[in-house]
Amino acid sequence: MPVRKTAGPWQGDDFDDLATYIRHHQAGGYPVQHVKDVGCRHCDGKTFHVTVDDEEGCALITCHDCQTGTPIADSADYLEDADLEECACPCGGETFTVGVGYAMNTDNEVRWISLGLRCLTDGTLGVYTDWKIDYAPTAHLLSNA
Repeated sequence: MPVRKTAGPWQGDDFDDLATYIRHHQAGGYPVQHVKDVGCRHCDGKTFHVTVDDEEGCALITCHDCQTGTPIADSADYLEDADLEECACPCGGETFTVGVGYAMNTDNEVRWISLGLRCLTDGTLGVYTDWKIDYAPTAHLLSNA
């Protein structure tokens, strides 16, 4: 089923819907060229609790199945100073599927990262944080999700 936009938030049923939403968001005003479907590196789980810090520009996902925490992109470099807050859907749900969007510059380096979440309670889609990348090279960021 396609993304649904009602009077309230956008809703979707799968990763394709979440990827569409992340592309529509355009962090920093830049188009997103790549969206990665995130799975747990330890158990291949697809359900996460998510914490973010908008000021530091970082996010940590914790697998619902095995409880393994994984920093997104370059977040490991900022976690020490981060004040992480748990993400929650407007419906109160706190478990999500995760997609990471990458806006690239003309040199094919990552310019912005967007963390998109789909609530597993009601399907609400959202970008819960995004941050600018102002260094290069950035190829490693595409595999750190």
